[in-house]
Amino acid sequence: MKTKILYIEDEHYLGRIVKETLENQAYEVVWETDGARVIRHLESFDPDVCVLDIMLPHVDGYELCQRIKALKPELPVIFLTAKTETADLVRGFEAGGTDYIRKPFSIEEVLVRIENQLALANNNGQMTAPPLKEISLGKYTYYPSRYELVCPEETYRLSQRDSEILSQLTTSVNRVIERKQLLISVWGDDSFFNSRNLDVYIRKIREYFKHDSNIRIQTLKGKGYLFLVSD
Repeated sequence: MKTKILYIEDEHYLGRIVKETLENQAYEVVWETDGARVIRHLESFDPDVCVLDIMLPHVDGYELCQRIKALKPELPVIFLTAKTETADLVRGFEAGGTDYIRKPFSIEEVLVRIENQLALANNNGQMTAPPLKEISLGKYTYYPSRYELVCPEETYRLSQRDSEILSQLTTSVNRVIERKQLLISVWGDDSFFNSRNLDVYIRKIREYFKHDSNIRIQTLKGKGYLFLVSD
Protein backbone atom coordinates (compact mmCIF):
# COMPACT_ATOMS: atom_id res chain seq x y z
CA MET A 1 0.00 0.00 0.00
CA LYS A 2 1.34 3.41 -0.96
CA THR A 3 2.14 6.06 1.63
CA LYS A 4 -0.42 8.87 1.38
CA ILE A 5 0.71 12.49 1.46
CA LEU A 6 -1.61 15.47 1.77
CA TYR A 7 0.30 18.36 0.22
CA ILE A 8 -0.98 21.92 0.68
CA GLU A 9 0.76 24.53 -1.48
CA ASP A 10 -0.73 27.47 -3.40
CA GLU A 11 2.27 28.08 -5.68
CA HIS A 12 1.18 26.15 -8.77
CA TYR A 13 4.57 25.73 -10.43
CA LEU A 14 6.25 24.50 -7.24
CA GLY A 15 3.24 22.40 -6.28
CA ARG A 16 3.19 20.57 -9.59
CA ILE A 17 6.90 19.76 -9.43
CA VAL A 18 6.74 18.46 -5.86
CA LYS A 19 3.59 16.41 -6.52
CA GLU A 20 5.02 14.78 -9.63
CA THR A 21 8.31 14.03 -7.90
CA LEU A 22 6.59 12.44 -4.91
CA GLU A 23 4.41 10.34 -7.19
CA ASN A 24 7.51 9.22 -9.09
CA GLN A 25 8.83 8.03 -5.73
CA ALA A 26 5.73 5.82 -5.34
CA TYR A 27 3.82 8.06 -2.92
CA GLU A 28 0.11 8.68 -3.34
CA VAL A 29 -0.43 12.45 -3.28
CA VAL A 30 -3.40 14.76 -2.92
CA TRP A 31 -2.32 18.32 -3.71
CA GLU A 32 -4.56 21.10 -2.44
CA THR A 33 -3.99 24.79 -3.20
CA ASP A 34 -6.68 26.28 -0.94
CA GLY A 35 -6.36 25.92 2.81
CA ALA A 36 -10.12 26.26 3.22
CA ARG A 37 -10.61 22.93 1.42
CA VAL A 38 -8.06 20.89 3.36
CA ILE A 39 -10.22 19.48 6.14
CA ARG A 40 -12.45 17.60 3.71
CA HIS A 41 -9.44 15.57 2.57
CA LEU A 42 -8.59 14.27 6.05
CA GLU A 43 -11.41 11.72 6.11
CA SER A 44 -11.75 11.03 2.40
CA PHE A 45 -8.01 10.58 1.79
CA ASP A 46 -6.77 9.65 5.30
CA PRO A 47 -3.14 10.78 4.78
CA ASP A 48 -0.07 9.35 6.51
CA VAL A 49 1.82 12.68 6.36
CA CYS A 50 0.75 16.27 5.76
CA VAL A 51 3.13 18.74 4.07
CA LEU A 52 1.76 22.22 4.72
CA ASP A 53 2.82 25.63 3.42
CA ILE A 54 2.35 28.28 6.09
CA MET A 55 1.41 31.11 3.71
CA LEU A 56 -1.96 30.15 2.21
CA PRO A 57 -5.00 31.98 0.85
CA HIS A 58 -8.17 32.11 2.97
CA VAL A 59 -6.64 30.50 6.08
CA ASP A 60 -3.54 30.92 8.23
CA GLY A 61 -1.22 27.90 8.08
CA TYR A 62 -0.77 27.85 11.86
CA GLU A 63 -4.52 27.86 12.43
CA LEU A 64 -4.99 25.17 9.80
CA CYS A 65 -2.40 22.96 11.49
CA GLN A 66 -4.28 23.26 14.79
CA ARG A 67 -7.50 22.19 13.08
CA ILE A 68 -5.76 19.26 11.39
CA LYS A 69 -4.20 18.07 14.65
CA ALA A 70 -7.51 18.42 16.50
CA LEU A 71 -9.02 15.91 14.07
CA LYS A 72 -5.93 13.69 13.64
CA PRO A 73 -3.56 14.19 16.61
CA GLU A 74 -1.07 11.56 15.45
CA LEU A 75 -0.71 12.86 11.89
CA PRO A 76 2.81 14.23 11.23
CA VAL A 77 2.67 17.77 9.84
CA ILE A 78 5.73 19.16 8.05
CA PHE A 79 5.67 22.93 7.59
CA LEU A 80 7.03 24.57 4.45
CA THR A 81 8.08 28.08 5.32
CA ALA A 82 9.94 31.07 3.99
CA LYS A 83 9.97 32.43 7.54
CA THR A 84 13.31 32.12 9.28
CA GLU A 85 12.76 33.82 12.64
CA THR A 86 12.91 31.55 15.66
CA ALA A 87 9.58 32.92 16.91
CA ASP A 88 7.88 31.77 13.69
CA LEU A 89 9.34 28.28 13.98
CA VAL A 90 8.30 28.03 17.63
CA ARG A 91 4.80 29.16 16.70
CA GLY A 92 4.65 26.40 14.10
CA PHE A 93 5.65 23.71 16.57
CA GLU A 94 3.23 25.05 19.17
CA ALA A 95 0.47 24.79 16.55
CA GLY A 96 1.21 21.08 16.23
CA GLY A 97 3.85 20.89 13.50
CA THR A 98 6.32 18.04 13.84
CA ASP A 99 9.01 19.27 11.45
CA TYR A 100 9.71 22.14 9.07
CA ILE A 101 11.48 22.79 5.78
CA ARG A 102 12.75 26.23 4.85
CA LYS A 103 12.11 27.58 1.37
CA PRO A 104 13.82 27.33 -1.02
CA PHE A 105 14.33 23.61 -0.52
CA SER A 106 15.55 20.58 -2.44
CA ILE A 107 13.29 17.68 -3.29
CA GLU A 108 15.84 15.39 -1.65
CA GLU A 109 15.31 17.20 1.66
CA VAL A 110 11.53 16.83 1.35
CA LEU A 111 11.89 13.08 0.77
CA VAL A 112 14.26 12.62 3.70
CA ARG A 113 12.06 14.56 6.10
CA ILE A 114 8.93 12.69 5.02
CA GLU A 115 10.63 9.33 5.57
CA ASN A 116 11.94 10.54 8.93
CA GLN A 117 8.45 11.52 10.08
CA LEU A 118 7.07 8.16 8.93
CA ALA A 119 9.79 6.36 10.88
CA LEU A 120 9.03 8.39 13.99
CA ALA A 121 5.30 7.75 13.67
CA ASN A 122 5.82 4.02 13.17
CA ASN A 123 8.15 3.91 16.17
CA ASN A 124 5.78 5.88 18.42
CA GLY A 125 8.03 8.91 18.40
CA GLN A 126 11.00 7.10 19.92
CA MET A 127 14.47 7.61 18.50
CA THR A 128 17.72 6.25 19.82
CA ALA A 129 20.81 8.38 20.15
CA PRO A 130 22.92 8.33 17.01
CA PRO A 131 25.91 5.96 17.15
CA LEU A 132 28.39 8.74 16.42
CA LYS A 133 31.78 9.41 17.94
CA GLU A 134 31.19 13.14 17.67
CA ILE A 135 28.30 15.46 16.86
CA SER A 136 28.74 18.99 15.50
CA LEU A 137 26.43 21.60 17.04
CA GLY A 138 27.24 25.09 15.78
CA LYS A 139 30.62 26.04 17.20
CA TYR A 140 30.44 23.10 19.63
CA THR A 141 31.44 19.47 19.23
CA TYR A 142 29.74 16.89 21.43
CA TYR A 143 31.52 13.63 22.23
CA PRO A 144 28.89 11.26 23.70
CA SER A 145 31.28 8.44 24.54
CA ARG A 146 33.62 10.83 26.39
CA TYR A 147 30.86 12.87 28.08
CA GLU A 148 32.41 16.07 26.70
CA LEU A 149 31.03 19.19 25.07
CA VAL A 150 33.81 21.24 23.48
CA CYS A 151 33.84 24.78 22.10
CA PRO A 152 36.73 27.21 21.49
CA GLU A 153 36.13 28.95 24.81
CA GLU A 154 36.07 25.90 27.08
CA THR A 155 35.46 22.17 27.46
CA TYR A 156 32.56 20.93 29.57
CA ARG A 157 32.85 17.60 31.37
CA LEU A 158 29.30 16.27 31.40
CA SER A 159 27.69 14.04 33.97
CA GLN A 160 26.11 10.82 32.75
CA ARG A 161 22.65 12.40 33.08
CA ASP A 162 23.76 15.53 31.22
CA SER A 163 24.99 13.35 28.40
CA GLU A 164 21.86 11.18 28.31
CA ILE A 165 19.64 14.26 27.99
CA LEU A 166 21.86 15.97 25.43
CA SER A 167 22.02 12.77 23.36
CA GLN A 168 18.23 12.69 23.26
CA LEU A 169 18.09 16.35 22.24
CA THR A 170 20.57 15.76 19.40
CA THR A 171 18.23 13.14 17.87
CA SER A 172 15.62 15.90 17.49
CA VAL A 173 17.57 18.97 16.34
CA ASN A 174 15.10 21.58 15.08
CA ARG A 175 12.18 19.31 15.94
CA VAL A 176 9.99 18.99 19.01
CA ILE A 177 10.96 16.35 21.53
CA GLU A 178 8.10 15.61 23.90
CA ARG A 179 8.77 16.09 27.61
CA LYS A 180 7.27 12.71 28.46
CA GLN A 181 9.41 10.99 25.84
CA LEU A 182 12.53 12.62 27.24
CA LEU A 183 11.68 11.63 30.81
CA ILE A 184 10.96 8.02 29.92
CA SER A 185 14.05 7.73 27.72
CA VAL A 186 16.37 9.07 30.45
CA TRP A 187 14.73 8.11 33.75
CA GLY A 188 12.34 5.33 32.76
CA ASP A 189 9.24 7.14 34.03
CA ASP A 190 7.69 10.61 34.03
CA SER A 191 7.11 11.08 37.75
CA PHE A 192 6.82 14.54 39.28
CA PHE A 193 10.21 14.17 40.98
CA ASN A 194 11.96 13.27 37.73
CA SER A 195 10.14 16.06 35.93
CA ARG A 196 11.56 18.63 38.37
CA ASN A 197 15.03 17.09 37.94
CA LEU A 198 14.69 17.47 34.19
CA ASP A 199 14.03 21.20 34.60
CA VAL A 200 17.31 21.55 36.50
CA TYR A 201 19.29 19.66 33.87
CA ILE A 202 17.77 21.63 31.00
CA ARG A 203 18.76 24.91 32.65
CA LYS A 204 22.30 23.60 33.09
CA ILE A 205 22.57 22.41 29.47
CA ARG A 206 21.28 25.80 28.25
CA GLU A 207 24.12 27.41 30.16
CA TYR A 208 26.65 25.16 28.42
CA PHE A 209 25.59 26.61 25.07
CA LYS A 210 25.98 30.26 26.15
CA HIS A 211 28.92 30.77 23.74
CA ASP A 212 26.80 30.25 20.62
CA SER A 213 23.71 32.42 20.16
CA ASN A 214 22.56 30.19 17.28
CA ILE A 215 21.84 27.32 19.69
CA ARG A 216 18.74 27.45 21.87
CA ILE A 217 16.64 25.05 23.91
CA GLN A 218 13.12 26.45 23.68
CA THR A 219 10.49 25.23 26.16
CA LEU A 220 7.10 24.59 24.55
CA LYS A 221 4.58 24.70 27.36
CA GLY A 222 2.53 21.52 27.58
CA LYS A 223 4.55 19.81 24.83
CA GLY A 224 8.26 19.57 25.42
CA TYR A 225 11.38 21.16 24.00
CA LEU A 226 12.67 22.50 20.72
CA PHE A 227 16.45 22.15 20.32
CA LEU A 228 17.24 24.86 17.78
CA VAL A 229 20.58 24.84 16.00
CA SER A 230 20.78 27.38 13.17
CA ASP A 231 23.54 28.17 10.71
